[in-house]
Amino acid sequence: MLSFTDSHDAATAIVAALDRDVTGALNVVDDNPIRFRDWLPAYAAELGAPEPKRVPAWLARLAVGSFGVAYLTRLRGADNSRARLCLNWRPRRAAMLGGTA
Repeated sequence: MLSFTDSHDAATAIVAALDRDVTGALNVVDDNPIRFRDWLPAYAAELGAPEPKRVPAWLARLAVGSFGVAYLTRLRGADNSRARLCLNWRPRRAAMLGGTA
């Protein structure tokens, strides 16, 4: 899963944080994490590149190792609920794939 951040969303979160006494890390990301296997073909299409080939996990493990395979297949997207709550902030864009909200 991949979580993205629009530059406008990042800027509005920073401005919101200036007026609040917030400590610790906040995930400033869109609301809809996207699976890498869905994002990569869409990104390739935007670039006019051919659709990426699918590779079995065992073969990918030889190229990128166990961590690389886990990173691309098992991670979950970032959760922005703490930023929403602490900053009273909402992302403007829904997701990188599919345009604006």
